[in-house]
Amino acid sequence: MFALALAGYVVWLVREELLLLYVSGLFAVVFAPVVRSVATVRVGRWQPFRRVAVLMLPLGAVVFLGFFCALALPPVLRDMVEFSREIPSRAPALLEKLRRLPFADRINSNDVIERLQNLASNAVTDVLLSLRNWANALLSVLMGFVLTLYFIVEGDHAYSWFLSFFPATERDRLDRTLRRAEGRMGKWLLGQGSLMLILGLCSTIIYLALGVRYAYALGALTGLLNIIPVLGAAVCIVLALLVAAMDSWGRVLGVAIFYFLWLQLENSILVPRIMRSSVGLPALAILVALLLGSALGGIVGATVAVPTGVLVAEILNEYLVNKSPA
Repeated sequence: MFALALAGYVVWLVREELLLLYVSGLFAVVFAPVVRSVATVRVGRWQPFRRVAVLMLPLGAVVFLGFFCALALPPVLRDMVEFSREIPSRAPALLEKLRRLPFADRINSNDVIERLQNLASNAVTDVLLSLRNWANALLSVLMGFVLTLYFIVEGDHAYSWFLSFFPATERDRLDRTLRRAEGRMGKWLLGQGSLMLILGLCSTIIYLALGVRYAYALGALTGLLNIIPVLGAAVCIVLALLVAAMDSWGRVLGVAIFYFLWLQLENSILVPRIMRSSVGLPALAILVALLLGSALGGIVGATVAVPTGVLVAEILNEYLVNKSPA
């Protein structure tokens, strides 16, 4: 009893590290079929080994970040610098509009300008003070990426070691169950990646056509956040509407119409044909997995909620629903 309590306490102390290992292993399972597919490609007589194929993942990430920084970040940084410089000149015009509202005649313009300047300076100070937290988060992301690569390369040894903890009579059954879950999770990646790519391209085209600011940044972010069901789409909608509201209400209306049409297309055509046929989870199960994942692991938990739900569903179907071994 004491040993069990001590083990539980140790697990609680290293819960963040265990979560990082789990997420890395899960992404390794999801991306392993991609690596195997790349390893089978032939260019003349040359065929990449598995270790060489693994390098395609960081290379693709670097290329994406390069395009993102070149196209999306410059207008954002330029507007931030211009906004910080033009706060004193724009504040009086904004106050003049605010004075037309009821009970707005009590506003002191000098006091508001001073508060805006203090707010800008405090925001910069807060960002500088939080560099340590940003550095820790970046280190966790890099460590998780490296662990994912190692799990892809040497995951077979870790998988065999994991199966060795179970009785020999149960290993084959557990192995078949986990293999089926791996196949469904690989299909989840293909379906989710297709949805992310379609949404990212469509939203970028619409933002450019409407003249919305930061079209490339918003389009890339919209596609990436779509990996989180429900929550990702909600965040993208709110963010796009806020950016469009900086210029005109016509653009807000255009963005709202686009998202309304997209939700109809996604829910009626894309998700049934792409996700449900590949993942095999009902909408209620996906929602429950999302709620539990976000409660236990925040954004990271919500990101891996669907593949974790696939894993749990496959194990439950094998050991609870199907009483006899297949």
